[in-house]
Amino acid sequence: MSNQNHPVPSYNENLQTLVTQLNEMMPADKMAIFTNDALQLATTHTSPLKITAGDTAPTFSLPDQHKNTVNLSALLQQGPVVLTFYRGVWCPYCNLQLKNYQEILPQIHAAGASLVAISPMTPDNSLSTKEQNELQFSVLSDTGNHVARQYTTVFKNSQAAVNAMSDLGYDFHSFYDDESGEIPVAATFVIDTDGTLLMATSAGGDYRERVEPQDILDALATQKKSAQ
Repeated sequence: MSNQNHPVPSYNENLQTLVTQLNEMMPADKMAIFTNDALQLATTHTSPLKITAGDTAPTFSLPDQHKNTVNLSALLQQGPVVLTFYRGVWCPYCNLQLKNYQEILPQIHAAGASLVAISPMTPDNSLSTKEQNELQFSVLSDTGNHVARQYTTVFKNSQAAVNAMSDLGYDFHSFYDDESGEIPVAATFVIDTDGTLLMATSAGGDYRERVEPQDILDALATQKKSAQ
């Protein structure tokens, strides 16, 4: 049974723990590269959203981690949809965010809603995301970021960050079907059953910052009241 009283995690509190762990695990010069990259992106992408609350959410059909097609219109027939765009399974901040959202999945379901995460990764790598983070919601593949571009800003990952990942043993391009190097600015949306956006939020270009789980639940609570 869903436990609606399950404590809501704080991404920002968990972020502090993650940053401490990364500083302990990662060489200082590599950590500095990623920090500088995040700060630069914060300056470049201050208003990344392409749509805002009250707009109609662009529809889409995308393959999930098992290569089954998931259609937004079909999901909305069952209830509101929480939609979040993330960069990839290689990004520790994305993994933390998705784990935090997994923790509030009982509350999301109790509100009659579903949760879907989208990245430009291949379905196989999306499956890795789901398994690694023990996620119980669909992770979809938006190859080429065609859907992401309608919701949030898409940009090319910096060569400095790609090189630093390579030095740490991660081949950035291996996670994707193209060599564009493009990834979305993380953003989260709550979509009402008629397709209207109840919430459209991004913490901006600094990929260490993410939308708090509580913000999602607040938007769903507002929807539930208006529907009664």
